[in-house]
Amino acid sequence: MIKLLDKPLKAFTNYALVILLVSIPIYFLVVDWIWVTEIDDNHEIIMERIENRFEQAHVSGHDLETILNTWNTLQPSSSIVPVTENIARQDSIYEETKFNEYEDEWDRFRVMQTVIEINKKHYLLTIETNVEEAYETIFAIGLVTVVLYGILVFGFIRLNRKISKDVWEPFDKTLTKLKSFDLSTSKEVNFEPSDIEEFEELNHTISKLIAENVSVYNQQKAFVANASHELQTPIALLKSKLDMLFQDEKLNTTQSELVNAIQIPLARLTRVNKNLLLLARIENSRFTDVEALDFSLKITKSEELLQDYMEEKELKFQKVPSGICKFECSKFLAETLVNNLLSNAIRHSPKKGQIMVEWNESGFTFKNTGEFPLVEESLFKRFSVTSDKGTSSGLGLAIVKEICKQNSWQIKYSFTDSYHIFSIRF
Repeated sequence: MIKLLDKPLKAFTNYALVILLVSIPIYFLVVDWIWVTEIDDNHEIIMERIENRFEQAHVSGHDLETILNTWNTLQPSSSIVPVTENIARQDSIYEETKFNEYEDEWDRFRVMQTVIEINKKHYLLTIETNVEEAYETIFAIGLVTVVLYGILVFGFIRLNRKISKDVWEPFDKTLTKLKSFDLSTSKEVNFEPSDIEEFEELNHTISKLIAENVSVYNQQKAFVANASHELQTPIALLKSKLDMLFQDEKLNTTQSELVNAIQIPLARLTRVNKNLLLLARIENSRFTDVEALDFSLKITKSEELLQDYMEEKELKFQKVPSGICKFECSKFLAETLVNNLLSNAIRHSPKKGQIMVEWNESGFTFKNTGEFPLVEESLFKRFSVTSDKGTSSGLGLAIVKEICKQNSWQIKYSFTDSYHIFSIRF
């Protein structure tokens, strides 16, 4: 995954590369045009000088012939020869490639041919100049381009890091505070002011959104707690009336079965209400009786409490200590945690299955045999029933998760080698 700050850098780098690559042929054409133009201008100057010098010298015919022969011998880059045709001839400028005997290679030459007049006779003046080879020019321009591109990319990276560090610092601070925000704590989040309009608007919008969510969350918690409290009395009254009705001697068989059928959902409703009250108390951090506890004692007590359920399913229970496991927690919450994990293991174990509890100095683990893994996405959510086994209220693991959260413990679920594994680390 690419970071946001690297996206513009990549775009700038690619854009610079394209521009510099396109510039190589443009540079070559411009440099070559300037070079050729300068050569042509220089040829014009040389031609005018030669013509003027001969005109001013007033050389005789025999001396002129001697001078021209010497000229043609000593000046390999130019030649003056008589024109035999008695016709007007236009100046000719062209390029040719020929073997350069002095450099022992084929070179490119810029040539100008023009007719000059010496002693009222016409002569063909040819001037040629070696032009820089195209591949040498392209290589030089390419080399310079590569160096400039490297400097440009280096500058982009340095500037991007420096500018990004300063510009995006408010955003990083906002992101850090959002990562540490916990809705259940209902703590207000204060963002540092920024002189960048977009970040300041972002902080204002997030603050408003957080405030609204905290308000809704607190209202929801209050509603659940109040509803659970209000339901306690009607549920207790309903159970009492059902018990009285069940003890009535005039109750026939049909009515007795109907009362029993009512007691089953009523018992589940009682458990749900009890668990909701417990969750409300945990979320409000109303447990102050924190003390040092020994896990081995808690698991033994929980084993004795749930022994009948294990015997009913013919489960094999095994404790595997690897050290002394002691931790600080509310006694009630610790017992609730262990009981819920053990009852969950019993519920999701097949008949004649196995349950193992392991512990050491850093935490404890509950393992039980199973056929299929549980749905991790909804495992610790409220009223989430991960299987159709038993009459679970769907709040047991949610309570476990909340207890771990209150004590800053880590809980993790996995399914390995046909074993459900719940691990808690301090």
